[in-house]
Amino acid sequence: MFFPRATGILLHPTSLPARGGIGDFGPSAYEFVNFLATARQGVWQLLPLGPLGRGNSPYSSTSAFAGNPLLISLERLADRGWIDPAGIAGLPDRVGPVEYEHVFKRKMPLLAEAAHQFAKSMAGTTRTRFKQFCRENREWLEDFVLFDGLRARYHSAHWNQWPRELARREPAAIEKAREEMAADLQMRRVVQFAFHEQWRALRHYCAQHSVRVVGDLAIFVNYDSADVWTHPELFRLDADLNPEVVAGVPPDAFSSTGQRWGNPLYRWEVMRGNGYRWWIARLRRATENFDCVRLDHFRGFEQFWEIAANQPTAVHGRWVDGPGDDLFAHVREALGGLPFLAEDLGYITPEVHALRERLEIPGMAVLQFGFGDAGARIYLPQRFTASTVVYTGTHDNDTLAGWWARGASDREKSNAEAYCGRAEDGIHWSFVRAAQTSVANLAVVPLQDVLGLGSEARMNTPSQEQGNWKWRYRPEMLTPELAAKLAHLAEVTDRLPQPFAAPGPEDFLA
Repeated sequence: MFFPRATGILLHPTSLPARGGIGDFGPSAYEFVNFLATARQGVWQLLPLGPLGRGNSPYSSTSAFAGNPLLISLERLADRGWIDPAGIAGLPDRVGPVEYEHVFKRKMPLLAEAAHQFAKSMAGTTRTRFKQFCRENREWLEDFVLFDGLRARYHSAHWNQWPRELARREPAAIEKAREEMAADLQMRRVVQFAFHEQWRALRHYCAQHSVRVVGDLAIFVNYDSADVWTHPELFRLDADLNPEVVAGVPPDAFSSTGQRWGNPLYRWEVMRGNGYRWWIARLRRATENFDCVRLDHFRGFEQFWEIAANQPTAVHGRWVDGPGDDLFAHVREALGGLPFLAEDLGYITPEVHALRERLEIPGMAVLQFGFGDAGARIYLPQRFTASTVVYTGTHDNDTLAGWWARGASDREKSNAEAYCGRAEDGIHWSFVRAAQTSVANLAVVPLQDVLGLGSEARMNTPSQEQGNWKWRYRPEMLTPELAAKLAHLAEVTDRLPQPFAAPGPEDFLA
């Protein structure tokens, strides 16, 4: 197990009560780390941090490498002279759900203004740091900022709807666009630099407080992304650069038509031929940004569900072998280890379990899934090993209190009370204690379950297109009494945080 015995909280940064209508890497993030330290929580788990595509899902990004500009703190930029503090005085306060359309309209122009100001005035060590960032990240940065700029120029149209010469990346057209958009591209480089600096500063602060950060990486990428536009040869596209086949999962007990995600599938044979260069670069960047990385849909590395692009649902598809051990052998050699945990929920074959065990990557168990029929008991603590990562729920679940009130059957409630007991402080605390007292080395609880919030605090409802990813907590919810209660439980279950080396020097944006 990559982690010592520990406990932590799952919270995406957008859910922080920052000013500006969305959580970010500003003061509220540091306040949350202080709470984690006081509560003796050694782990902060997040969702993916990439720039948002349609639907505002962190799992639907326009880049597998870039950072989400909306997470940049305008307050910290103002503190350092990037932007006039008066310009952010009218931003929304720290409460309320994220209204993405409003946030994009208000925040992005301010970020652009700050970046242009920085680009004109940077000097000395700041200029050196910026140049170093651009040089070290050139492999993805230059293509991303051009993609991002062109996407803005063409009003967020998919790249295959751009002029043909740009969609096909004809060298003369690409060079002309770079020349015409030089100032805009520099602004977008600066935005990514600001994200990089603020995130590194926050990670350094986490390490100083013995809080390890677990990131998240989606196995597939968006068709409308810099990655597919830049590397079409790595994806199953036809002669017109449209997907031939797309990703999803077959019908199951939750959906009679399965899930058609629509992501283009990889040409694994091409990736194998170049030593998985793109994947190694992607995972290297992830391990630089996080102490450990959750690999979403780990099952797809062993076998993935292939759906013809012209099929409207996931019913008609087939299982196809993934790269398996070969990919991870190359990754281990390149990175020196595999600091990952596997999202291996749902229908998982013995072959998938065997792959994960050979790689010595921990798997997941979600207590909320454990109280149905007898087959669900794989998610209960008697089946755990030390290498299990146990959750009370995930970002895709209803909250425990919401599930108990609205979704749990009488049978599930009876089973849960027989197993966990009925606690005076709420069923959510029964589940938290069951997770913490288990043999699993790492126990993670969504903040909503720590707080005992209902369905109004749910982060995501799969297959529902509207209303997701919006929840934010209120500052007054994180009380000293709650921190003391969590700290006592961490102590008695031998999950106190262990100090570790900070990932690098504190940055000037700290």
